Amino acid sequence: MAAGHVRAMCKAMSRTAIAVPLGLLGFLLYIGAAVALADHVVGLHWVVQTAYYVIAGIAWAWPAQRLIYWAARRSPPTRRA
Repeated sequence: MAAGHVRAMCKAMSRTAIAVPLGLLGFLLYIGAAVALADHVVGLHWVVQTAYYVIAGIAWAWPAQRLIYWAARRSPPTRRA
């Protein structure tokens, strides 16, 4: 009886246990890549710099959202036209 309870609990928590370290690792890698690319953007026109920093500051949210929905076993909301 206890083994069944533990198995059900592990099944429910398994995606979260995978998503947290995967999300942290992915975010750290993303930060490293964004900072490395930012070194090449520094000398460019301010409009290019602004566009880069806006895109780099927001782009991590989409993969993070997908990971969170996956961990919660839910589908992302659909967009209405």
